[in-house]
Amino acid sequence: MQHRKLPKYTPSILNSPYSIPNIRLFILFRCCFTARFYYPVFTILFLDYGLTIEQFSLLNTIWAITIVCAEVPSGALADVLGRKYLLITTAVLMILEMTILAVVPIGNSNIIFQAFLINRILSGLAESMASGADEAIAYDSLVQEGMQHQWAKVLTTTYRVKALTAIFSLTLGSLIYAPSSVNSVLAFLGINVTLTQQTTMRFPIYGTLIFAVLSFFTAIKMKEVTIENPDDTSGKKTTIVSAFFKTLDAGQWILRTPFALAIILFGMCFDHVLRLVVTFTSQYYRCIDLPDASFGAIGATLSLLAMVTPKIAEVLCEKRSPRTNMIILAILTLLSLFGLTQFSLMGGLFFVATTTITLTFVSFMVSNYLNIITDSRRRATVLSFKGMAFNIAYGSISFFFAILLTRLRSNLTDEHPLWATEQIADAAFVEGITWLPWFTLLALIVLLFISNRMLRDSTDHLNIPIPHSEAKK
Repeated sequence: MQHRKLPKYTPSILNSPYSIPNIRLFILFRCCFTARFYYPVFTILFLDYGLTIEQFSLLNTIWAITIVCAEVPSGALADVLGRKYLLITTAVLMILEMTILAVVPIGNSNIIFQAFLINRILSGLAESMASGADEAIAYDSLVQEGMQHQWAKVLTTTYRVKALTAIFSLTLGSLIYAPSSVNSVLAFLGINVTLTQQTTMRFPIYGTLIFAVLSFFTAIKMKEVTIENPDDTSGKKTTIVSAFFKTLDAGQWILRTPFALAIILFGMCFDHVLRLVVTFTSQYYRCIDLPDASFGAIGATLSLLAMVTPKIAEVLCEKRSPRTNMIILAILTLLSLFGLTQFSLMGGLFFVATTTITLTFVSFMVSNYLNIITDSRRRATVLSFKGMAFNIAYGSISFFFAILLTRLRSNLTDEHPLWATEQIADAAFVEGITWLPWFTLLALIVLLFISNRMLRDSTDHLNIPIPHSEAKK
């Protein structure tokens, strides 16, 4: 493999990466785009609109499929047309997806399902376009100033600010969703109005819509960054053809770079099962007898972890080799999944917290390693390949988990004909969760066998820092 030479840049006179406008705007965009006020009541919100559990699962599968189909082409277009334009498009799509839920009438199940179908497609497109483009424009802004070594610190700050935003949005979202809390505030203010659930359930949607508009204006303020590469002679004459060859080039580069392939495979293995657990946390909370009103407060409390975990991930990236970090992630993932199968109150909350921590570690480390080893001309496309792989895995496990729950529910119905429907659904979910750690253990054994040498042998010539204590191993 040929050594990749980074372009030479004059060190910036700036004292901090946060003096760069694009870095500040990147952090703000991430916060606005991920501030989803409806997340504490995600599943319940879909049901309150009139959808069924089966429709909810189907819509999430469609969401994942949309991301998979659009992920890599959007990353290639970001590299060809410009990352800023894709971020603006992302914000517009977010505005549209939230507007649909804000205005769709209640009562007609067909119209509601179609509205949510469009919402999920638009949301998937927005996720795929944001994936890679925002990181690429921020990282290249650092490269332009000779400060690319500050990327891990920028990521740490981003996660911390996102955590503060999440605490605000999750706490407020759960409060404005409940008619009891909204009516209490109205009564305190002397407003003689009583709102119903059908009215207040849209309030988290309105809050998210406001932040979508803020995302739009943030993206407009960003500056496009171009890092000249003397080896890149493709030009931009034909956008579609350029995007196709960008995609092909990035895919071939990943296959030719064992370290990049290993990082994506490991990240995919950890991410998809942890994300599945996070998606069903509200159902898990119900199974350990937590009241619905506590979900938002728990979510906000867990968000406080993001004030600490990114810094830990940054230290691990600096002090430990990628191979060691992947082993740490494997241990944390299995510990969390096996712990969740106990379904105890305190233990359940603890292992939901470790799941959240591990998911943050995965996101941080994968972003850090891929950005270090990928050059500017293919960065957004490679990050989009990563996003596509993650969502293929997530969509697949969501689909098969739904099939598993259906089979378990059918078996339990035959075994316990006197049980209520809700009781059967909870029992099926509890049993379904017990399958996840064993599935993950098997996947990791296979992955460790085929990828161990990639992580060990590929880092020496890719500028990945390895501590002296581990370099001899």
